[in-house]
Amino acid sequence: MDTKESKKNNQNNKINKKKKKEKKFRREVGEAVVIALILAIIIRAFVIQAFKIPSSSMEDTLLIGDHLLVSKFSYGIQVPKPAIIRVLGVPVPFFETWLYPAWGEVKTGDVVVFRFPGDRSKDFIKRTIGTPGDRVEVRDKVIFLNGKKMDDPHSVFKGSMYGGTSAGDNFGPYLVPDDHIFVMGDNRDNSHDSRWWGPVPIKELRGKAFIIYVSRKEGFPWFRFGRTGQKIE
Repeated sequence: MDTKESKKNNQNNKINKKKKKEKKFRREVGEAVVIALILAIIIRAFVIQAFKIPSSSMEDTLLIGDHLLVSKFSYGIQVPKPAIIRVLGVPVPFFETWLYPAWGEVKTGDVVVFRFPGDRSKDFIKRTIGTPGDRVEVRDKVIFLNGKKMDDPHSVFKGSMYGGTSAGDNFGPYLVPDDHIFVMGDNRDNSHDSRWWGPVPIKELRGKAFIIYVSRKEGFPWFRFGRTGQKIE
């Protein structure tokens, strides 16, 4: 009888130990998942973020379907502030980040991602043309910065999306205000940019685009393998 009871106790002990191990394993996996999610949120909010190009406004530098990485640490710290976001159309208290330019300055030629001033729920990507205090002017599609013709190797002209002469062929002169930048798309005839809706507050910058990690297109082959790993300049 004692032997049977002893065997039963041993079996129960083994079962309990197994359950404890399984419980410990599930807890460790759960903790790892939670930590990974927290790290992912922190990295996305403050360090690096992925974006996809939806339009042709930055051709030929960036093409529709390019997936790129943006350094949110290039110019300073992304400071969290209370905000309201919408989840499935429902307003939810959350936070958003504003750039606090603690180091580095936005330079002419930088390709930057920012909240669109006309609708802050949308992110735009453009090239920096003028920084605070610069005087920007466009004469017959040629950019003049502070009175001098700008070295502009990235621009292309593919005809206005509105037909005929683009309204942005001639612009300014315009003085870029403090704490703002003036941006334009490289596809100058087909870019909705600072020529129409004004400068971008520096605090609205998401960061600097620096590399294409994958590029997809319609039709076979679905990937532009030659663009993978391409540095954005």
